[in-house]
Amino acid sequence: LFLSAIDHFPVYLISGIIVFSFFTECVTLGMDAIVMNASLITKVAIPKLIFPFSRALSSLINFLISLLPLLLLMLLTGVRVSPALLPLMIALLFLFALGVTLVMATLNVFFRDTRFLWSVISLLWTYATPIFYPDTIWPEGLRGIFHLNPMYQLIDFLRQIVIAGIPPTPERLLACGAGAFGMLMIGLVIFRRYEEKFVFHL
Repeated sequence: LFLSAIDHFPVYLISGIIVFSFFTECVTLGMDAIVMNASLITKVAIPKLIFPFSRALSSLINFLISLLPLLLLMLLTGVRVSPALLPLMIALLFLFALGVTLVMATLNVFFRDTRFLWSVISLLWTYATPIFYPDTIWPEGLRGIFHLNPMYQLIDFLRQIVIAGIPPTPERLLACGAGAFGMLMIGLVIFRRYEEKFVFHL
């Protein structure tokens, strides 16, 4: 449907899929990190942050591996490779995903239905993000609202450096940085505030 409207559509599609797949995997695995380790947390004094962080780190490793097929696809389709800012994009993506993970892990301790709520949220979030369609499909008057989506900013960050071969604009870098660090701070504040109460709800 969108093949003729998007340049290098295979790379465009796969880049969006692997970024959002990492995000959803990170949050889905991390939100159960506290609950699944309840027996250890209730018996041993151990930093609780290590559990969601380790899940996020394992998802990051999977994401780095998934970049190899993307690189191969770029070579096969003749897309020029310019990954100079790729480490920065990965770091910002990881920080944002970790922040959301900390929030959801905290909620999941007190409300065990959080995982089912997240499945609905992640599905809606997927369709609200231009993974398989261009952002021009949105009405022009509403486009600015959709651009507030942090995952849109991060995915477009990757697409600019792997498809267009150009660095993102300062505005894009600022939006990605603010979204990543802002979400991480929110996650840390919420997690730290309630972590001492975890043992009473596990």
